[in-house]
Amino acid sequence: MLVKIHTAALNGIEALAVSIEIFVSRGIRFSIVGLPDNAVKESHERIASALQMNGMNIPRKQVIVNLSPANIRKEGTGYDLPMTVGLMVAGEHVPQESVENSMFVGELSLDGSLRGVKGVLPMALLCKEMGIRKLYVPFQNAREAALVDDIEIFALQHLRELKAHLNGEKRLEAFVADKNEMPEKPVLEEDFCHVKGQESVKRAVEIACSGGHNLLMIGPPGAGKTMIAKCIPGILPPMTWEEAIAATKIHSVAGKTCENGHLLRQRPFRSPHHSISAVAMIGGGSLAQPGEVSLAHKGLLYLDELPEFQRHVLEMLRQPLEERMVHISRSRYSVDFPADFMLVASMNPCPCGYYNHPTKPCVCSPWQISRYLNKISGPLMDRFDLQIEILPLSYVEMSRGGLAESSASVRERIVLCRERQVQRFRQESDICCNAQMPNSMLSKYAKPDTAGSLLLKNAMEKLQLSARAYSRILKVARTIADMDNCADVKAQHIAEAIGYRQLDRGDWAERGS
Repeated sequence: MLVKIHTAALNGIEALAVSIEIFVSRGIRFSIVGLPDNAVKESHERIASALQMNGMNIPRKQVIVNLSPANIRKEGTGYDLPMTVGLMVAGEHVPQESVENSMFVGELSLDGSLRGVKGVLPMALLCKEMGIRKLYVPFQNAREAALVDDIEIFALQHLRELKAHLNGEKRLEAFVADKNEMPEKPVLEEDFCHVKGQESVKRAVEIACSGGHNLLMIGPPGAGKTMIAKCIPGILPPMTWEEAIAATKIHSVAGKTCENGHLLRQRPFRSPHHSISAVAMIGGGSLAQPGEVSLAHKGLLYLDELPEFQRHVLEMLRQPLEERMVHISRSRYSVDFPADFMLVASMNPCPCGYYNHPTKPCVCSPWQISRYLNKISGPLMDRFDLQIEILPLSYVEMSRGGLAESSASVRERIVLCRERQVQRFRQESDICCNAQMPNSMLSKYAKPDTAGSLLLKNAMEKLQLSARAYSRILKVARTIADMDNCADVKAQHIAEAIGYRQLDRGDWAERGS
């Protein structure tokens, strides 16, 4: 007797179709083939106990379970439920026609209760793509799976529910969830209305968010770098449905989907500690998990105290910042994880933190300052579109009453600016903001006027800027022009964009000399 059950395996953030093939013949043996890992091999004990606790048994014959296709390694506990269903059919506990056009995924406890698993959202998307109409998942994953239209989701809490449903004794109702139901709006930690002064820094942050540009803030301790960075999620534009699905898929695969299973509505804000490892930052590991750069997809990655990160960890950011994708190749697998994020970082200007401070003297030698700055390589520094200095406020500025402009007001302007960019790039694929614009489009969308071209030429020669800095200045200038609702990139836009390349100016470059 041969039984086939549909399930899925994860490869990166995509799901691959897997068939559980169960062959029962004469003999006494149980074997699982098809590149199972230890978690899959151990499923025999969980399945045997769950079946026995619910009045069933594994057929007392030779049972071969094949996980097809056999060239894909099967990892995790999500194969418990489909293998159990196959054995229930093979043991004639449920009819075979009841499992047709259905997909099963879930982990079993010894008593037959179901536990949630990772990556249900991409599996539900695969189910829809394959034309399978029914998906059986643990109750904990039901809301997440219900984000996908045109398939019936059955939420299971116990194996006995499934047995009664498949036998027609007590039908389960398909799980229904309103995918447009908004979760509670997250409470933002900081609002720009509480940030006193620092108008030039706020302007740079607004430009960065309007065009999706990378931002580096440099200043002494207590100047407000971290506070300003925590305000950024409140001014980023809302995610589209496609962006929300893409971000939620990654969090689903990583097992970090919110408990209520709602779609991610707030753009991700990831702020890893500077002790993070390379694998945790980029992704990989024995089970090919997405790293922080992928968890920040369509959102923000904030690196506080940038020079304190291990240098080789920071150098790994260079390729994802350019390609907006992470390619991970190991001996056992090769996967791609999306990594389209906005990078914001902050750092002190020197080891003691008080270089160029208006009142406190710096105690660092030129060699110490140079060594500290050299912890950040030139190629990585070049990838920051805006590099700004933050100076501390005086007592008069800090004690001034009243609130500054709120994050909600700033966000309205940023949303309008992003809409202009979406309209401009509507004919281009996979481009929604100026930072994503390839260099081949600069002459079409970001060509400066005559005065702007001359200004940029002089800056390139005087500051000895790289070709990457040239293109990023044009992209930032294009964003500034969009904020002014100006169709052309003019000299004043180029001048402001150049002004934000503060680490390329002579006074910064000659610190350690």
